[in-house]
Amino acid sequence: KKGPKGSRAKVITELRENQRQTQLSSGRDGIEDTSHSPAYLRKKGLLSMEMITTCVDYFFANMYPTMPILHRVKVGETIGQMEQSPEAYCLVVSLCGYMMIQPNMILPATAFQDADIQLQPSLELGQLLMLETLRVRKTYDYIESPTVWSVITSFFLFGSYFCLDRQNTAWFHLREATTLSHVLGMQEESHYQTSGDVIESSRKRRLYWLLFVTERAYALQKHKPLSLHATISLPTMQDDPTETVELSGFVHLVTLFRPFDDTFVGLWNKARTGCSTGWLAALQQQLSDALPVYLASTESQAVDLRCSQQWLRTMVWQLSISHGYLSSVASENGLSFKFPIEISRDMITAMSGFSQAAMEVHGIGLIEKLFDVACTLIDVMSCVPHEQYSFEYGPRDYLNQFMTSISSLRGGQQRYLPLLLTKVHDAMPSMPTPGFSMPMVPANSRLLEDLWDSEANSQSQAHSSSASTPFGSPLLDAIAPHTIPGFRHSFPLGTSGIGYGDVPVPVSMPMYQSQGAPQSMFPTSTPGQEYRGG
Repeated sequence: KKGPKGSRAKVITELRENQRQTQLSSGRDGIEDTSHSPAYLRKKGLLSMEMITTCVDYFFANMYPTMPILHRVKVGETIGQMEQSPEAYCLVVSLCGYMMIQPNMILPATAFQDADIQLQPSLELGQLLMLETLRVRKTYDYIESPTVWSVITSFFLFGSYFCLDRQNTAWFHLREATTLSHVLGMQEESHYQTSGDVIESSRKRRLYWLLFVTERAYALQKHKPLSLHATISLPTMQDDPTETVELSGFVHLVTLFRPFDDTFVGLWNKARTGCSTGWLAALQQQLSDALPVYLASTESQAVDLRCSQQWLRTMVWQLSISHGYLSSVASENGLSFKFPIEISRDMITAMSGFSQAAMEVHGIGLIEKLFDVACTLIDVMSCVPHEQYSFEYGPRDYLNQFMTSISSLRGGQQRYLPLLLTKVHDAMPSMPTPGFSMPMVPANSRLLEDLWDSEANSQSQAHSSSASTPFGSPLLDAIAPHTIPGFRHSFPLGTSGIGYGDVPVPVSMPMYQSQGAPQSMFPTSTPGQEYRGG
C-alpha cells in the first residue's frame, strides 16, 4: 500500500485535521484568516474612520429597510477586524463605495481630514473604493472558501457597477453573488437550522431573498436567466428577536417578484413559447392584489414597492402584446390596449406622495423603472386615438409628470430624459415638446392592431434574447443622447384636455403608514425614518 507509514502518517493526519478545524472555525466566524499573507497590503489613508462611520450610519438610516442584510453591532466588529482580515476590509470598503455611488451620499469635508486623499466628489471616491476592493480580493481565495461576507461584497460591487452603467461588470458580480450563495448552501432550508447565531442566520436568509429579488428585476431589465428559486422560508421578525425594523415591506417586495419565475423569464427571453390569456390575466390580478392599501413601511420602502408594482404590471402587459393577446375590446382590463394609461395613472398617483429624498435613495434603478413605464405610455399615446376633449387629468399630464420626475432625479436629466424626448419625437413627431399637444389621430384608427399584426407576421426573422417587445423601452445605447432645441427642463402640469375613453381619473389615496389608522398621502418623514402618524 502506497503512502506514508507509521508515525509520519499520524502526524500528517493530525495536521490535516487541524487545518480542517481551522477552516471550519473561520467559516463560522465569517472570516478567512489570510491576514499574514504578504500580498495583503491595504492602501493606507484611503478611508478615514469618519468616512466609514458616515457610510455605515447612512446605510442603516436609509438603505437598511430595503436591504436588511447587515447588523449594526456585527458591522462594528467587522470594522475592528479590517487590519487583520482582507475579507473584512473588502466588505467595509465595498459598503462605503456602494453608499457613495448608489445614493450618492455626500461626505462632510471633515471626513477627509484624516485621509491621505484630497477632497473629491463621492461618486469619484466610490469608484476608487470599488477598484481597491477588487485589488485586495485578488490576494485571497474567496471563491474556493467563500463566506457570507464574500456574497455581500459581490452584491455591493454589482450595485455600484449597475449605477455606473457598466452592465457586463454588474452582471458578472450579481452572478458571482448568486453562485457563492449556492456554494454556501443558502438555497437549502437546512442551512439555516444548523447555525447557532440567530443574528447571522436571519441576515443570511434575508440576503438570499434580496438576491432573489435583485436577480429577477435584472433578468427583466436586461433579459438574463435566473439561478435562484423560492426554496427557503420567508424571513420573519421572530428570526431575530432583537430586530426593531419592520420586515413586512421587505416581504412584500419578495411577494411582488415571486411570480416572475423560470416560466415567465423564459417567455420574456424567448427561450420558451406558449402562454394563455388566462395566465396573463391572473398574473395581472395577482400583482394588483399584492400590496395592501396602507403599507406598514418606511417611505423609502414604499417608493420601491409602489413603483416596482406598476413596473411589473407594465412588464406583464408587454409580454401580453408580444404574444398577440391584446385587444381594444378585451374583457380583462390587463389585456386592453389602454392598460398602460391606467398603470401610468397609478404610478404618478403613488409618486405624488413621496419626497425627493426618498426617491433618490434608489438611484438609477428607480429611474429605469420610470423610464420603462413612460416609454410604454408614449407608444400607447401614439397609437390609441383620443375620443373627446375634457378637463380631466389625462395621459399627457402623466407623461409630463414622468419627465419632470426623471429630470429631477440624479442621473435622469443627463442620460434618460434625452432618450425619452427622442422617443416622443419619433412616436409623435407632431407633438411640440414644450406644449405636448396631442397628435390628431382619426377616431377609427386601428394603428395599434396593425402594428402588432406586422410584428406577428415577421416571426420568421431571428430574435435575440435581448430583443425588445413591440412596446418597450429603447435600448439605452441605441440612441445617442442629445439636446432638443427650445426644450425647457420644467413641464406644464395643467390638464391635458384629452380623454381616453373609460380610463378613470386618478383618486388620491394614502400610500403608506407605519402602524395604526390610515395616514395622509403626504407624509413628512425623512428616508429611513419610520413614518408615524400623530
